[in-house]
Amino acid sequence: MELPKMANGHHELMSPEKMENGFEDVKNMTEADTFLPSNGKIQPKFTDFKGKTSMGMSIFNLSNAIMGSGILGLAYAMANTGIILFVILLISMALLSAYSIHLLLKSAEVVGIRAYEQLGYRAFGSPGKVAAACVITLHNIGAMSSYLFIVKIELPNIIRGLTETTEAWYVDGRFLIIIVSIFVILPLALMKRLGYLGYTSGFSLSCMVFFLIAVIYKKFVENCFDEHQNTSLNITVLNQTIHLNSTSDTCEAKLFTLNSETAFTIPIIAFAFVCHPEVLPIYTELKNPSKKRMQCVANISIFAMFFMYLLTAIFGYLTFYGNVMSELLEMYGKTDKLMLCVRLAVLVAVTLTVPVVLFPIRRAILQLLFSDKPFSWVRHILIAVCLLFAVNLLVIFVPNIRDIFGFIGATSAPSLIFILPGIFYLRIVPEEQQPLKSRPKIQAAVFVSLGFIFMIMSITFIIVEWVTGKKTTGGH
Repeated sequence: MELPKMANGHHELMSPEKMENGFEDVKNMTEADTFLPSNGKIQPKFTDFKGKTSMGMSIFNLSNAIMGSGILGLAYAMANTGIILFVILLISMALLSAYSIHLLLKSAEVVGIRAYEQLGYRAFGSPGKVAAACVITLHNIGAMSSYLFIVKIELPNIIRGLTETTEAWYVDGRFLIIIVSIFVILPLALMKRLGYLGYTSGFSLSCMVFFLIAVIYKKFVENCFDEHQNTSLNITVLNQTIHLNSTSDTCEAKLFTLNSETAFTIPIIAFAFVCHPEVLPIYTELKNPSKKRMQCVANISIFAMFFMYLLTAIFGYLTFYGNVMSELLEMYGKTDKLMLCVRLAVLVAVTLTVPVVLFPIRRAILQLLFSDKPFSWVRHILIAVCLLFAVNLLVIFVPNIRDIFGFIGATSAPSLIFILPGIFYLRIVPEEQQPLKSRPKIQAAVFVSLGFIFMIMSITFIIVEWVTGKKTTGGH
């Protein structure tokens, strides 16, 4: 039954019994729901859903959304930029990401909407809604696939290292990702609210802290390039066109480096802070929500991940210097018990991130196809099952998931970080508040232009990779 509306178009306050299902009312708002009173002035008032997730849990969820498999490639990025240039780029991207979230939250505050797709509708009508939903869906499916691809490759290696078994069915990555998806990811993805995943997100971040501690520890016990690793690493390293040399120059830290790989490492750093599809769902469930409070959640999460990224890159680079590979874990011995545990911790972390990434996809599908329907457990479950089924098929049958989703990532990530938040801000914030030639609007326009530059650069890098056969790394 539809809730009665007040004169300004807002729903009246819900009863305590209906409050529990308030999130579904936010998700299923129709385009007819207006946030403009009769005098035409915008009221920055949200729908009457009462969030219940604490700031701490919200920080865990957003940090977990930021943290991705890209952390494994940051030491490689530092090796190809030098310490100083890397730090400058990392700081710049962290600040740009925080500014992007500010634009997104400001747009949401002005119109009282905390749904990415509905912001697209308010900015550009139905095409904007469809574009936002499609970008979120494509990007997060790519992220889910990359995480499960890591499980497919690394989990069999961990089992072989711990059990010394090579032929059993349980060392086949195809079976393992199905098992992990059914017994770990699916139950978490079926939860009604994203806030419930705060505990698993906290545990996931703890696993990555363990990874960071191990990387720091190995700096003081590993040589730049141990002789016993030569045989196992030479083939892999040469396949990635990272050529080893015997000169001492290879094991010296570089403060500033420019080479043919430098340009390819910029997207790795730029996309390390992608979390924007999760920002508004987390904002919706935040207790006592306000723009200032959610911006605080975002700033703390970004700073925490910046700190982890920086330490991982520095200590990983200072362990192997110019020899470091694109996947940092590949530099450590396959029989090292400590690093086997670290590999397992990283796999747990990326596995527990998948449900957090799945929530915005389901929300985008609901907004796109069922925006006028009430919450349904059947629909909630079926979408999660279908998404996991499709992603499992991709990971099982596609030999290299990065080749498929590289192009999607090159277009969706700049759109989510730069283009959509900036365009929404320019279109939604009225000129009565901020004229088009005002400083905030000009900054937003420059920000959008920067997003298009990053998109063109990323697409160019991928085309160069396809033409030359040179493999680059990255991903979220």
